[in-house]
Amino acid sequence: MKSIKELYRIGTGPSSSHTMGPRKAAEIFLERHKDAASFKVTLYGSLAATGKGHMTDVAINDTLQPAAPVEIVWQPKVFLPFHPNAMTFAAFDVNKKLLENWTVYSVGGGALAENNDKPTIESREVYEMNSMTEILNWCEHSGKSYWEYVKECEEEDIWDYLEVVWNTMKEAIHRGLEEEGVLPGPLNLRRKASTYYIRATGYKESLRSRGLVFAYALAVSEENASGGKIVTAPTCGACGVMPAVLYHLHKSREFSDTRILRALATAGLFGNIVKFNASISGAEVGCQGEVGVACAMASAAANQLFGGSPAQTEYAAEMGLEHHLGMTCDPVCGLVQIPCIERNAYAAARALDANIYASFTDGIHRVSFDKVVQVMKQTGHDLPSLYKETSEGGLAKDYTQM
Repeated sequence: MKSIKELYRIGTGPSSSHTMGPRKAAEIFLERHKDAASFKVTLYGSLAATGKGHMTDVAINDTLQPAAPVEIVWQPKVFLPFHPNAMTFAAFDVNKKLLENWTVYSVGGGALAENNDKPTIESREVYEMNSMTEILNWCEHSGKSYWEYVKECEEEDIWDYLEVVWNTMKEAIHRGLEEEGVLPGPLNLRRKASTYYIRATGYKESLRSRGLVFAYALAVSEENASGGKIVTAPTCGACGVMPAVLYHLHKSREFSDTRILRALATAGLFGNIVKFNASISGAEVGCQGEVGVACAMASAAANQLFGGSPAQTEYAAEMGLEHHLGMTCDPVCGLVQIPCIERNAYAAARALDANIYASFTDGIHRVSFDKVVQVMKQTGHDLPSLYKETSEGGLAKDYTQM
């Protein structure tokens, strides 16, 4: 597995696969062809189907157009075999001679991949163990925690990086709680975070606690929908879950920043397992790979913070993912708003419940986290494409942009 730095990417929304990934690909291609006279970018499959709502064209044009004119071709009905989020970049000289054709895939969480024997964008592997069963056994035999395995595998600057991640998450919450008005796009969806926060403070402890979690998740998700600066955890579409849970526990239970960073490390490890063995791309496996994985990560983080054993933490994460199995990715009008924002708030609450449930057990259970990851992957492949970020099925059906 690769570094968790590649799971926690800091950037702007609204979509890691449709905005951050294509922007990065455009930057790489421009670096190769700074003197090109023109560019042509063909978007395929899910990337084309919901690209306009996710501002894919804006991300590409903002990167390439300052250098040369750009033509964007949309092919929503053409799916390349390797991944639904495919794009081909072409560069031409002044005589319209083709300089290079480069096909690359945005595979979720802002990551890119190539389907060839000599990839040009591969990063090195960091983790030797690639299953949670192996890592749990390592914890049991060594007496160490998940975050300590992260510490052994990552470079020394991982804690500095996670501190930046944590600060970015907090800043997104603070901005989101202050902002009011309507989110961009044809849905005219009003921001709710500030209202939820104000109402939550008026309730007694139990309802106030849940209301604040909702408010924090809404704040980050609304910032993402507005193209604000967020952290993929594991994606832009699911970026509100982890910050909501961690910030709430940090504020209400006074957990130190050091413990929060360790929880981020543990959560990143669980997200990495899914990314390596299955997918975190809504276009490939549906929203179970985004909000479901975010819930699993937050469940693990919360359980560790409350002193759970490695087995209990694995159980909490397993429940967080298991109970999102089959969740479709069906963004209305191709926007990361309905149902995405609300799902972030609800998943944050479910993560806290998964932590409590696991804490009442000894951590022993029948279905392992690794097994649920396998099932999630197969379930995602079994879902028809119209339920995987195409805006053709589910809640998105019959909705069109104004």
